[in-house]
Amino acid sequence: MTPQPGPVTFASRDAEDAYWMGVALDEARSAAAKGEVPVGAVLLVSGAAVAKACNAMVATRDATQHAEMRVIKAGAYAAGDTRMGQATLYVTLEPCAMCAGAIVLARVGRVVFGAWDDKAGMAGSVHDLLRNPKLNHRPEVKGGVRAEECSAILSEFFASRR
Repeated sequence: MTPQPGPVTFASRDAEDAYWMGVALDEARSAAAKGEVPVGAVLLVSGAAVAKACNAMVATRDATQHAEMRVIKAGAYAAGDTRMGQATLYVTLEPCAMCAGAIVLARVGRVVFGAWDDKAGMAGSVHDLLRNPKLNHRPEVKGGVRAEECSAILSEFFASRR
């Protein structure tokens, strides 16, 4: 992704979150079209989008190629730093343990996700790794943004596989 020229301004934080979740949803749709589990993510650093990605586990034959992992890696490269305290990560599905661990290690400042994941979610569903008081970094977390749309794309994808 080519970084945008600068931060976009919004009337409210809720409006901003809804907009960027829409970008992540576009990435999720792209994943579904490729036969990947439809999860999409976008990473903002200081208000400007620096990376967007979707799951690519099937194409790469690599279980670590979750959307979050891909944008964290691209974002660190774009920002020139592995510590991204000024970053906001938008993702259509609650992060799993692997992604939550990467978020903590990269010190992402804020995580906004859409659908809750009752089977693997680590931002409150199964466990809350992102806000574990024993860890040295705890990002701000907001869940449920455009949750119905994020859940629907996953439900439709898996229903088509049955």
